Amino acid sequence: MSQPLTHPLHTIQKERAIIFILAALQFLHILDFVIMMPLGPVFMESFKINSAAFGLLVSSYSISAGVFGLIGALFLDSYDRKMSLLVLFFGFSFGTLLCAFAPNYGFLLFARVVAGGFGGMIGATVLSIIGDIIPVFRRGTATGVVMSSFSVASVIGIPIGLSLANKFGWHFPFLSLAIAGFLILPIGYKVLPSIRYHLDSDVHPKQSQLKSLKQVIVKKDHLAPFIFMVFLMFGGFTVIPFLSPFLVSNVGLAVSELPYIYFFGGLFTFFTSRFIGKLSDRYGKLKIYQIISIIAVIPIVIVVTLTKTSLPVVLTVTTLFMILVSGRMVPAFAMITSAVEPRIRGSFMSVNSAIQQISSGAASYIAGLILVQSADNQLVNYELVGMISVFSLLFSVYLAKKIKIAG
Repeated sequence: MSQPLTHPLHTIQKERAIIFILAALQFLHILDFVIMMPLGPVFMESFKINSAAFGLLVSSYSISAGVFGLIGALFLDSYDRKMSLLVLFFGFSFGTLLCAFAPNYGFLLFARVVAGGFGGMIGATVLSIIGDIIPVFRRGTATGVVMSSFSVASVIGIPIGLSLANKFGWHFPFLSLAIAGFLILPIGYKVLPSIRYHLDSDVHPKQSQLKSLKQVIVKKDHLAPFIFMVFLMFGGFTVIPFLSPFLVSNVGLAVSELPYIYFFGGLFTFFTSRFIGKLSDRYGKLKIYQIISIIAVIPIVIVVTLTKTSLPVVLTVTTLFMILVSGRMVPAFAMITSAVEPRIRGSFMSVNSAIQQISSGAASYIAGLILVQSADNQLVNYELVGMISVFSLLFSVYLAKKIKIAG
């Protein structure tokens, strides 16, 4: 039994309004994360920083999100989910506002840590709310709408953000996001119902969150999916954060042309991800993951070895890259979600999310250390970073076979 069957505010119209608000919150915090990567050339020029410093700027958000997400797993289930989400989003918006007014690299790094610390817990809280108040027979559709925020951010958010940055400076996209965040908070407060169903001790017997986390961590069968997640992230986030700087400095694209990369990549991914999901259900998650990961090696190798190339060719290669590198996430997360018994799935996903965030941050930082800027500002060793990505992809194919389905 779930809360929507008894909740007095539960109507189809209000359910749609709730989903819209959750999707909007998800969109803003996703966009805040992904906008950093295409702005790489701008930051490196503005702050006169190298690839390692930019890698730290990207990874600081993810690592902070992972660390604080794991801490949040210990207490977030003890409060009304509505208030938890709104408080987290206020903190995230404040961190984004700090980014907008950052006078130097050090302050911006601090601001990214603040934004990541709050933002890392937003996604898990949003999905928890969907599980609590949306009936099971409509839950898949609701989750699909909210999770499509990443594609929408790529198709609409990144091009608009880059255009604003090109016209008004890199501060403006963060200022716009912060303002939008503060404006949506009172709407969220009015639309979202109080969600305390999970606090009902008659329905959900109390168990220490620390005890649940311990059960997740010490269980032997969980080791394979956790290690799999590490290599899953290294397969993409060694290459992705430096794609824009590489395309500008090595391939010859103008900064004004970067929005096309993310527009077409996000547009195609929006449709192909759903198609890959259907293939996974029909032919098996493991099989589809293995096929996509092996094929993904081709665009990765091409991308990291590009030289001066025309925009249409670059768009073809980068779109294929985004379709495959992001598409493998669909069967991967389906396998991971099924690798734990339902009783401790919430705690398992909290730990897994923390590993995901920290791994993606570590991948970005390590790649930044490997990359070197030449005298003519080109990025050197990107092909070496690509080799790490390819190895991680292929090793993850092997690890995927080790994941045991629990329920």
